[in-house]
Amino acid sequence: MAFDETLLEILVCPIDKRGLLYFADEGLLYNPRLRRSYRIENDIPVMLAEQAAPVAEDEHARLIERARSGDAVGTSAD
Repeated sequence: MAFDETLLEILVCPIDKRGLLYFADEGLLYNPRLRRSYRIENDIPVMLAEQAAPVAEDEHARLIERARSGDAVGTSAD
């Protein structure tokens, strides 16, 4: 079973309640405002604030560049 992309319509960051960037090929949801990432395990997004991973400056720059190149989908709140 693949990650249900219809969830993108309702997924938001549990911390700031705003949209995320979804990188399907990396199984990753990313909040560029807070520089926190949320992993997707077994096709289920792990959206617990305490399990969000901080993202370093170089990784943030890489993800933003990928998003600008069209490699990410924004959730509905953004």
